Amino acid sequence: MEQVIIIGAGPCGLSAAVELKKVGIDPLVIEKGPIVHSIYRYPTYMIFHSTPELLEIGGIPFTTANEKPTRLEALHYYRLVAERHQLRINSYEKVTHIARADGGLQVVSEDRFAQAHHYQCRHLVIATGYFDQPNRLGVPGEDLPKVMSFYQEAHPYTRMKVAIVGGNNSAVDAALDLMRAGAEVTVIHRGAELSPKVKAWTRPVFESMVQKGRIKMLYSSRVTRITERTVEVETPEGPLTLENDFLFSLIGYRPDRTLLASIGVRTDPQSGVPQFDPETMETNVPDVFIAGVIAAGNEANAIFIENGRHHGALIARTIASRLGR
Repeated sequence: MEQVIIIGAGPCGLSAAVELKKVGIDPLVIEKGPIVHSIYRYPTYMIFHSTPELLEIGGIPFTTANEKPTRLEALHYYRLVAERHQLRINSYEKVTHIARADGGLQVVSEDRFAQAHHYQCRHLVIATGYFDQPNRLGVPGEDLPKVMSFYQEAHPYTRMKVAIVGGNNSAVDAALDLMRAGAEVTVIHRGAELSPKVKAWTRPVFESMVQKGRIKMLYSSRVTRITERTVEVETPEGPLTLENDFLFSLIGYRPDRTLLASIGVRTDPQSGVPQFDPETMETNVPDVFIAGVIAAGNEANAIFIENGRHHGALIARTIASRLGR
């Protein structure tokens, strides 16, 4: 039987694993993709908002020649942390079931070859993040192949008519990137202005491109229908049909609470926040802990690497005290 199993090898799951190793517990980490899968899914040339020291875990310095690190540097850094601390990580293995069993917890997973694996543990940490669960537009045509919820890079869309739904950093960054690559870009945002969370150094550049006509901006507007060749939009001036080759729906993501619910973790129906003790990160289900953004509920931006990385120390301290370490 494992002492601790951690579900999720994002930065917060890795941090929890490192903190547990510091107190003499060697956890098993199960990850449905590669390590730090969410960062891997970020745009290829993305630069973090945070400075490197705010992304550090495990006592290993995050060095970069720039003021803010890139996606590529972050991938290298978190791989280095996992290797230096010799973390046990089962990648490409998705947890499908959790249940109480034989005085502990049973965890069932399935690997990429569709083979089932059964584990037992005394303590469980769920650090599954939210980046794989994009919010939906809820309009006809949303499931067409040309509609995407993840933006990687601009090159494939040169000379294409591209619509972006959203008004936050991801939408603004993608719009500028696509414009520079020669795409014809229209941004559709339901708000009357950009999100106040848009980076201070990006906002004026974006607004300048809109003013110059390099990017078309539709405020207080919403997509009502998507077809193979068009996107229909409701605007303050009335309905509008745009010629369209590709559409990026960059309206945020939501946590997957399926595993939490299956084991009996209660969630606030309004906020979506799981019931847990902030001093220990233990949920209402004994020996089941949460780490990272899954603790934020519907407000995913309330917890990210900068503060979620500290959850691991709280969890390790609690488990170690119960084991007399």
